[in-house]
Amino acid sequence: MAFLDLENLETKELVKGGHVQFVHTEKMTFAYWALEQGTEVPLHSHPHDQVVNVIEGEIDLTIDGETRRLAPGQVAVVSSNAEHAAKAATACRIIDVFCPVREDYK
Repeated sequence: MAFLDLENLETKELVKGGHVQFVHTEKMTFAYWALEQGTEVPLHSHPHDQVVNVIEGEIDLTIDGETRRLAPGQVAVVSSNAEHAAKAATACRIIDVFCPVREDYK
């Protein structure tokens, strides 16, 4: 499965207003998010390293108590087990990359 079309992947709503499609490799998970303005991802943590890539819109991301507003082209690194949360300041598109693979999202 070397080539995929996101239009053909299942979309899940993991949080109200947060629609996501997943691509899994043997070692990583990619999450393609479309967030409605005001969508909140509650404070949580997980053992995976996570890289948050903002593609469109703006999102307020809190990592270990520090909040920053991210815009297109900006990236945040969430270390393993760091507490983090987010709120979409505008409608936005985000790509999250997780390592190792998120088995809980399969």
